[in-house]
Amino acid sequence: MQSLIQKYNVPGPRYTSYPTVPFWNQGKFSKEAWIKCFKKTFQETNLKEGISLYIHLPFCESLCTFCACHKHITKRHQVEDSYIQTVLKEWDLYVNLMGEKPIIKEIHLGGGTPTFFSPENLRVLIKGILQKSHVSQDYEFSFEGHPNNTSREHLQTLFDVGFRRVSFGVQDYDEKVQKAIHRVQPFENVQMVTELAREIGYTSISHDLIFGLPFQNLDCVIETIQKTRKLQPDRISFYSYAHVPWIKGVGQRGFQEEDLPKDDEKRKLYEVGKEMLSDLGYVEIGMDHFALPTDTLQISSEKRTLHRNFMGYTAQKTSLMIGLGMSAISDSWTAFAQNVKTVQEYQSLVDQGEIPVFRGHILSQKDSIIRKHILELMCQFKTKRNSEFYIENLDISLLEELKNDKLIRLSNGTLEILEEGKPFVRNVCMAFDAYLNEEKKEKQARNEEKRFSLTI
Repeated sequence: MQSLIQKYNVPGPRYTSYPTVPFWNQGKFSKEAWIKCFKKTFQETNLKEGISLYIHLPFCESLCTFCACHKHITKRHQVEDSYIQTVLKEWDLYVNLMGEKPIIKEIHLGGGTPTFFSPENLRVLIKGILQKSHVSQDYEFSFEGHPNNTSREHLQTLFDVGFRRVSFGVQDYDEKVQKAIHRVQPFENVQMVTELAREIGYTSISHDLIFGLPFQNLDCVIETIQKTRKLQPDRISFYSYAHVPWIKGVGQRGFQEEDLPKDDEKRKLYEVGKEMLSDLGYVEIGMDHFALPTDTLQISSEKRTLHRNFMGYTAQKTSLMIGLGMSAISDSWTAFAQNVKTVQEYQSLVDQGEIPVFRGHILSQKDSIIRKHILELMCQFKTKRNSEFYIENLDISLLEELKNDKLIRLSNGTLEILEEGKPFVRNVCMAFDAYLNEEKKEKQARNEEKRFSLTI
């Protein structure tokens, strides 16, 4: 395994979309084209499956140096009111395009720090969204909570408007690691909000853990999972720290490169953590996700209905996902669109009555076919070639290497990722990535090392 880690630990996408954002074709994208794709997908799918909403709430009171999200650091809570009103105005712009009430199947509040906002402002936001829509019978509303500032009132207010799932960012419980990433939060704080959520009635509680953080070692991971066991969250995300300071700037330069665990040492953190989670009864789902057998994520995995989008893995499959807020990304299944990345520009455009997107990608037929295969690999660890598949886009040499290393099985047109190959699922998907492979062939003058995080 050690030599395989060294061999396959290369920069690669996480495939929350295909094509991945760096390969979006800006030349063929326009706001008008996005609106056309959006309206067509809505008309075709709203009654059959509903829509998903991702709402980006970007404000944080302090900067966590591990974070790669688009955020705005401020302690001025006066920004809340105007931002909430702008999101509701953006929602109005989309509702007007739809021409009828949408059926909402999923809402997720991400950030930033959603619990930076007061409970009352969050209530105003969700009530404003729901006033102009219907809610699906099998809806799922979720939000990301910071253990240090999520209050009983936050939890109760969101529960009262339909939220039943909450995710708490834990990362690691070691004090030295927490200081390095500027995210100091005692176990007692996580315990308090987890127990409060359960007491109120939340049916799915998730903890986010990260391996590969500065100063993190095996003892840190073991201690963190042992403490997590006491709280028994329904889901656990246990994923690799994405070190991309060339993209995120000073936010990920709060420590030295040599402070990060490397290669085999880093992989050992994952292998031991994964084994501990398995011993505790958690089932591995897709990439970096674990859930108890009773959780909807595991149930959807068993039913082969697991889905993956810009929000990560979800039990809710919709073809249309609308991203509201600064930097949020939307997906109409035939196109992607991203909102502008600063609060000021976002609010200015929405106030002018404009959909605030600034870039995107219109999927070709080839894109859609490859997207299907990558999605199946990420969710089911298996995909079957069909007559439409563009065989010339495959990196055959990479697939042969993966096969020879006993990480995948190729049989009767079906590619299956074996148990030993699951840590390398991103590498398998890279063999299908036509844009990535074309870049390799043409040897374009791009620095791939500074495009994606390492796969392992």
